[in-house]
Amino acid sequence: MKSARPTQRDIAELAGVSITTVSHVVNGTRAVAPQTRAAVLRAVEATGYTGDAIARSLVTGGTRSLGVAISLLANPYFAALMQAIEREAASAGYTVLLADTHDTVATEQDTVRALRSRRVDGLLLTPSPGDGAVISELVSLGVPTVLLDRVTTRNDVDQVGVENIQSTSALTEHLASLGHRRIGLISGAAGLSTSEERTLGYRLGLGRGGLPWNPRLVECGHSTRDGGAVAVRALLGLPDPPTALVVANDAMMVGVLHEARGAGRRIGADLAVVGYDDVEWSDLVESPLTTIAQPIEEIGRRGVQLLLARIADPERAHTTLRLAPRLMHRASCGC
Repeated sequence: MKSARPTQRDIAELAGVSITTVSHVVNGTRAVAPQTRAAVLRAVEATGYTGDAIARSLVTGGTRSLGVAISLLANPYFAALMQAIEREAASAGYTVLLADTHDTVATEQDTVRALRSRRVDGLLLTPSPGDGAVISELVSLGVPTVLLDRVTTRNDVDQVGVENIQSTSALTEHLASLGHRRIGLISGAAGLSTSEERTLGYRLGLGRGGLPWNPRLVECGHSTRDGGAVAVRALLGLPDPPTALVVANDAMMVGVLHEARGAGRRIGADLAVVGYDDVEWSDLVESPLTTIAQPIEEIGRRGVQLLLARIADPERAHTTLRLAPRLMHRASCGC
């Protein structure tokens, strides 16, 4: 070879391909024809090109690392989810590389490709609204992938999430059983499966509580604190405002609590409020929140287990797991 230490140019010459093609094989940035990829891998092995972890992975077959692409700001409990993922991965001898998607498709695509360029053995992904093309790319390239938290209707990828419809229905029914006849909903960001399912659960709960569906009592809080504040301001400004609210996640709940108190509404007395997620401060506020607790530890643990099973057996049947949440009955509902 031309140099004491092999380079990608040496690999390209030996394999009879361009340096760009070698880069795509090494970094996983584009699909390459199987025979071309095989030629590059033979050249890697023949030259002993192991200058970094990515190159070594081509020879050894893996980096013992998992990529995690989630929006760190989208939900307060994602930090707890990461802790669960890291614990389970470490127990199996894997390290974790984290990338923040900011809950946008463009950033998600960039972060997913960045993780793939690090030659991670598989990906845990919390889907952003409208990111079907990103998931399809992972599927077409055969990248072991598990979707976390937000379960889609796809049947070509493994998924782990919580049951949303019946649990939100139970929250709404509970408020109806307390005598509330105008129950509002602050829904999450459009395009998210969790938003759609919790809205469906709210409507189901209204029906079970003998109440009609009224679209004027629904405001989108866009899954953010500020969005929750704007939404509750709009609902409380109605000529006949709701006496109770279902808030679809605890990021929006922060804005709801601030805005309601600023308007002089006492939570649990003047305005009944129930929520979803049960972050660590849920029982510390006045009044402590009645909310649905997601099994965060189990979501992270089962997600890693599914991903490792997919890595070990790429041909296994795809699995969708729906985990049961738990009602945390406290004072904010007015009981």
